Amino acid sequence: MSFNIQHCRDYIMAKERGGDPIDFDLMADAIKSQEPDIVVLNEVRNLGPCPSYKNQAKILAKKVGFQYYKFGEAIRFGGLLPYGNAILSKYPIGEFRVVRIPDPIVKDEDVYYESRSVIKCRIDIGKHRIHVLGTHIGLANSEKTNAVNTLVELIDDTDIPCVLMGDFNMTPEDDKLRPIHERMIDTARYFEEPKLTFPSDEPRIKIDYIFVSKDLKVVNADVPDVIASDHKMVICDVEL
Repeated sequence: MSFNIQHCRDYIMAKERGGDPIDFDLMADAIKSQEPDIVVLNEVRNLGPCPSYKNQAKILAKKVGFQYYKFGEAIRFGGLLPYGNAILSKYPIGEFRVVRIPDPIVKDEDVYYESRSVIKCRIDIGKHRIHVLGTHIGLANSEKTNAVNTLVELIDDTDIPCVLMGDFNMTPEDDKLRPIHERMIDTARYFEEPKLTFPSDEPRIKIDYIFVSKDLKVVNADVPDVIASDHKMVICDVEL
């Protein structure tokens, strides 16, 4: 599962009433409804000197019933408040690391810039091992190019089956995604019908993905009709 949780913000309540309503049970129930084994989360907060910055990965893992979880920092807002990606897993997580995506040297596009990262880990599933990559790519074209270059290096350095998940902030026809498409399979091709992921209540675009290496067999894939965050989740089943 790939799921941008927008720091566990109840999207509909925030839209109707304003504010920043954090609802861990809502996000946990959304995740549990699909019974996943591995989940990559985007826009995740970690412990910081502010009451709203809790260890969200740990809280969600406990509520979902997962023993294993890791948080990967991308940025510290104000130098103090950690924010990034996370992984929850039913299976042991090994060789976890956080890879920084280089910030653009020149920031001349009229968009919001933010430092980004990739989490990479090995998941041990019985006698099988897979690498999982999780990321949240920026809005600027220069950020997207740097992110894809970083991902390509990580994919090319992987010698076991690999799954790449996250919010890419790019639609499928974006040419900057071509290096990923050349190396991996977009599981959206297994949707029964084309499905969009953002915004969750009235989706207009597809920017959330699960890619798998070509040596993995995709059984099915979907975008469940679940509204919790501002993004819909993407799910897929694969055979090892």
